[in-house]
Amino acid sequence: MSTSNNAVGGVDNTFRRKFDREEYLERAREREKQEDDKLKSKSKGPPVQRKPLKHRDYIVDLESRLGKTQVVTPIAPLSQQAGYYCSVCECVVKDSANYLDHINGKKHQRALGMSMRVERASLDQVRERFDMLKKRKVPGSFTEQDLDERIMKQQEEEEERKRERREKKKEKKKEKLAEEEAETEMDPDIAAMMGFGSFHSSKK
Repeated sequence: MSTSNNAVGGVDNTFRRKFDREEYLERAREREKQEDDKLKSKSKGPPVQRKPLKHRDYIVDLESRLGKTQVVTPIAPLSQQAGYYCSVCECVVKDSANYLDHINGKKHQRALGMSMRVERASLDQVRERFDMLKKRKVPGSFTEQDLDERIMKQQEEEEERKRERREKKKEKKKEKLAEEEAETEMDPDIAAMMGFGSFHSSKK
């Protein structure tokens, strides 16, 4: 009775695959060993030594193609397409701001063999740099002291111009007053000739 129930209403588990735990543990160990070997082989290799950042010894060309007309086709090589072409990374950047970001960026500097670290300058290098800049400085070139002197000179000139304007205004006022006084004090003979004599008061 029980066997017939198992065959009809029960679940037959005889077809399910049986897993050998030892076999899979062994496979996992082998996989871990291979991964460890790969990591060791990578670490054994010499580390990539990149040079520190250096300043550019060339001028970045951003203006040579300004105002020029160019026919651009989809099948044209990258260097002849619209935008700024980077021959190091073999890519085209659409505008000058992004091009500058690209050539100053990590990917481009790594392609040039440089890291993003700056070489620490020694005291002697700083002194040499100062000496070189002092020698290169042209006599009579612009300095901060010259700027202060120019500002002072401009202020003095402005004050002088204001003072001159005030003096001119005063002179004009004096001339105007003198003219008005001259008009009021006429010569009696001229006044009599013009008929102004009858305007005198008869009171004594």
